[in-house]
Amino acid sequence: MTEPTRTEPTGFDGNQPQPPDLWARAATETEAKKTASAAPGWEREVLEKLVLGTLAEQRAARRWRNFWRFGWLVLIALVVWAVVSRDIASPAKSAPHTAVVDVKGEIAAGAEASAEFVVAAMRSAFEDSGSQAVVLLINSPGGSPVQAGMINDEIVRLKAKYNKPVYAVVEETCASAAYYIAAAADDIFVDKASIVGSIGVLMDGFGFTGTMEKLGVERRLLTAGENKGFLDPFSPQSPTQRGYAQQMLDQIHQQFIAAVKKGRGERLKATPETFSGLFWTGQQAVEMGLADQFGSLDYVAREVVKAEDVIDYTRRDNVAERLARKFGATFGETVLRGMRAAPALR
Repeated sequence: MTEPTRTEPTGFDGNQPQPPDLWARAATETEAKKTASAAPGWEREVLEKLVLGTLAEQRAARRWRNFWRFGWLVLIALVVWAVVSRDIASPAKSAPHTAVVDVKGEIAAGAEASAEFVVAAMRSAFEDSGSQAVVLLINSPGGSPVQAGMINDEIVRLKAKYNKPVYAVVEETCASAAYYIAAAADDIFVDKASIVGSIGVLMDGFGFTGTMEKLGVERRLLTAGENKGFLDPFSPQSPTQRGYAQQMLDQIHQQFIAAVKKGRGERLKATPETFSGLFWTGQQAVEMGLADQFGSLDYVAREVVKAEDVIDYTRRDNVAERLARKFGATFGETVLRGMRAAPALR
């Protein structure tokens, strides 16, 4: 059987090119237009980011400058406040009263019980025509013999100049350099349980030479002068140096003893133990002549001075002074850190 003959349409060729896809061409042209239009926008965006970044850095730098200016203004204000508040708080000429000056804590340069502060307060108290007497309110374990000696000398001078009595009132403790100060008072009042005395001098430290040898550590100390390394804790102490230190302590001790004997006079019932560095209760101190009688600040003001009104002349660091000192000590370091961290235009 013969298959039917298939007739192809006229003009058909399998290899003939297909007609163009108009949709694809339109999409391609659209993408090309977008790409062409995106090029100028990219440059604009980068420029905008640079400008905005520069403005942000300028604002940050301005904020840091304002911050440090404000800090300096605060520091100046604190200093002015400290000076003004001290002037306002200082007692003026007043009615009859008992003047009080605290001697509390360690007696040392830079402390509240330093000669600078105590002497300044005593001078203000003596100069006030209303003060009938000056009371040193003492609660101190001691400290520097130099500071105590300066205060002792000034008490003697001010008493003679203004012809006003000075009384020492002991709270818990009046030992060592504190008693050096109290000895210059006209009378010393204590509580029966107060701790009084310790008339002696010490110089303490540590020696690590044996420990260093066990650890294999070598001390390398170079000096010009054979005694320049005197009392160095990492070097052995020679008998000569030890004798020199002891001689110095004995001399200071004798100065202390002389001040006590001068201040207490015939009231002192001295024994070999009196100047040995021992301390006693207030009751024992009265019996030994190291103190005069029992009494508190109120008792002295009421019964001895006969002026119950008490005015405190103690010179203290107020809040402004403490903040100013602390702020001033750290301000420079903080400024440097801030300058390093602060953004800047190059």
